[in-house]
Amino acid sequence: MLQKLLKLIGETLQPVYFLYDGAFGNNAAVQMTRQVGLDLISKLRNNSALYFKWDGVYSGKGRLPVYGDKVDYKNLPAAHLKSEETKKQILTRIYQMNVIHKKFTDALNVVIIEKKNVKTGKIATVILFSTDLELDWKNIIDYYRLRFQIEFNFRDAKQHWGLEDFMVIKEHSVINSANLSMWMVNVSQAMLVTSGEKSILDLKARHHGLRYAQEIFKILPENTKPINIVQLFEKIPVLGRIHGEKKAA
Repeated sequence: MLQKLLKLIGETLQPVYFLYDGAFGNNAAVQMTRQVGLDLISKLRNNSALYFKWDGVYSGKGRLPVYGDKVDYKNLPAAHLKSEETKKQILTRIYQMNVIHKKFTDALNVVIIEKKNVKTGKIATVILFSTDLELDWKNIIDYYRLRFQIEFNFRDAKQHWGLEDFMVIKEHSVINSANLSMWMVNVSQAMLVTSGEKSILDLKARHHGLRYAQEIFKILPENTKPINIVQLFEKIPVLGRIHGEKKAA
């Protein structure tokens, strides 16, 4: 599927990284992305056994050691600390280091995000990684966050634009229906920017209201008293919306 996608993209874009869900943060995924010329960005389990590369003095006997000290998540080296800040009683420390894992054939560029509740002392750890050993920690975090926008797109397509409702089964019809749903996600996002609405539900409510207003005018008798059309079109579209308009104090 990845090879088909890259062929479809052609030279329109030049992908560098492949972002994969944490469930695929494994060696097989690393090798797959490497085979198509991409670097992987994904997530590891928060208790993954990571090791620094051995950098000791070789005694000259036996195999040259590969694994150095194991990464201790309770005592991460200050030399690898990249960021530290406290917001709303949550202390966030971000570390970056190149490490190795016994189940991976390649070294990993790891970003460890440690969040500590300064009041309760509880600590939560997130481990992101990339096979690009030079990629900055900020970019790794930013790129991985893009994954959530992809999920939001599918959520909106299913919830609002019929992605999980169409009943067609033929391949061409399925492609058309799926593409139409995703296209409407893009159109609605563009409309939100220009309309000032706060959600897709509000956007749909507005256009339903406009449609109702147009149909009402069609059935009004010819001798109807003058109507303030501008005022009518301002009030009807807000019916059914979730977020109310802010009024000046």
